[in-house]
Amino acid sequence: MINLKIDDVNVTVPENTTILEAAKQAGIDIPTLCFLKGINEMGDCRMCIVEVEGRKGFATSCIQKVEEGMIVHTHTPNVLEARHVILDLIISNHSKDCLTCTRSGNCELQILATKFNVLNVEFEGERTNHKIDDKSPAIVRDFNKCILCRRCVAACNNIQNIGAIDCIGRGFESCISTTYDHSLNDVDCTFCGQCIQACPTGALKEKENIDDVWAKLKDPDMFVVVQTAPAVRVALGEEFNMPIGTNVKGKMITALKRLGFDKVFDTNTGADFTIMEEATEFVERVKNNGVLPMFTSCSPAWIRFAEKNFPEQLEHLSSCKSPHQMFGAIIKSYYAKKYNIDVNKLCMVSVMPCIAKKYECSREEMEVDGIRDVDYVITTRELSRMIKQANIEFEKLEDSVFDDPMGEASGAGAIFGTTGGVMEAALRTSADLLEGKSIENIEYKMVRGEKGIKEAKLNIAGKDIKIAVVSGLNNARKMMEQVRKGESPYHFIEVMSCPGGCVMGGGQPIKNSKIRSTVDVRKLRADSLYDIDEKSVIRKSHENPTLKTIYKEFLGKPGGEKAHHYLHTHYTKKDKYILDS
Repeated sequence: MINLKIDDVNVTVPENTTILEAAKQAGIDIPTLCFLKGINEMGDCRMCIVEVEGRKGFATSCIQKVEEGMIVHTHTPNVLEARHVILDLIISNHSKDCLTCTRSGNCELQILATKFNVLNVEFEGERTNHKIDDKSPAIVRDFNKCILCRRCVAACNNIQNIGAIDCIGRGFESCISTTYDHSLNDVDCTFCGQCIQACPTGALKEKENIDDVWAKLKDPDMFVVVQTAPAVRVALGEEFNMPIGTNVKGKMITALKRLGFDKVFDTNTGADFTIMEEATEFVERVKNNGVLPMFTSCSPAWIRFAEKNFPEQLEHLSSCKSPHQMFGAIIKSYYAKKYNIDVNKLCMVSVMPCIAKKYECSREEMEVDGIRDVDYVITTRELSRMIKQANIEFEKLEDSVFDDPMGEASGAGAIFGTTGGVMEAALRTSADLLEGKSIENIEYKMVRGEKGIKEAKLNIAGKDIKIAVVSGLNNARKMMEQVRKGESPYHFIEVMSCPGGCVMGGGQPIKNSKIRSTVDVRKLRADSLYDIDEKSVIRKSHENPTLKTIYKEFLGKPGGEKAHHYLHTHYTKKDKYILDS
């Protein structure tokens, strides 16, 4: 243990602790900007500088390790002046359209400028001018708002192991960009959005579809339907200052109805369809010596990653569409016909925690008989902005329920929003199908938790089934390398692109670095989903009466020809780089 003094407070911390961590333990705040715990700890921005007695200059507290007897001062006049100058220099080369920026009020640069009373920019001069990249269907990058903190680069490289972006140029011309400065659309970007979650400013954001949705809602000839993913309901409240992980399902439904949607449905029902098809597909592969391991296919960033990096292994992916795409196909076929709705005037909007869903719904494969499954995807953040635009006081709303007959879903559908949830839901149905009876033990807790790779071996119907659950594309790459080498011991593998699953998706509320370093956001949101599951009357997808009815009246048997026509898709090799665009 190391003993030191910070601002006259005696502190004892383990060896190799940084000054920043020691100060936090003592309840002393040191400002940071580029720092992101476990992701980006490089000391680039220098906002966290402190003075150490007996040393010249400043120490960068996020990387400087404590030493025995060290005496640290965090807010001397020299430190405060230096921080003010650092902020002034950053802001001098920053776009100052704060009032119209989506991150206004949740921008770490803006918060620090207010905190340190940076009201005037003293170092006005030449500014860099970067083009705005909005070619992709999912991400917009405006590096006129970039502060070169490199948090996005660290998330892309260190967490996802993609490397789509990095720092290019030198000196004043330095910027964060892609290979040959091409659009994110044309390089090895998966649209997972973890760079957006890491960005402290508005340099990266989702491709907004709010105006498109408002236009459809205002059109009296359109029948506009909305569906909401499970992870949205346990995060949306955070945009209205409610505790992290609060389940706001009832208020969310009420808000959507007040916005003018004709019907509000639950994507959890779509998740139940996915499990019916995916479990059936897995059982068929096991019984008939099909291609194994089988990978789940719910995450569009994972699909894009596989198509670009492992095209020769695509036969290992389930052919099932993701839940919201399946649900869109059902709404625009079975539901439209049953309720005599002109499908050409039916608009399907999905509220998702994931910006890659915007890319997914635009894929040419995501249609049936020329009809798009889903017309627009908006993120949890976009929905919150629509609610605020409509001047709805969200916290005061009464609870409502999803519309019938598509509002009925199982607890298995709810846990799709967290890592391990898809696997657990699939096992509940697969076990029943393989055993030929209802299995009482339905909780597979070995696939729960935050570990990036979880594995287990189960005995089902006399067969040893080895499974793995993966979150984060870095871990997905490890699994695919095993398959490529013929060394994979697994039968069934779940992949979620975002570490922690959809609850930590690129379209979810953004938490600043201080919250991310002190609060387990993933666990709080995931716990709410497990709570929904535990309180559900129906906890297995194949026991959902709505599904039984639709299979009986429309789809036929799970995995059958008609079900494949509406609920399955295919994948093709994608070039990693399109450099002639």
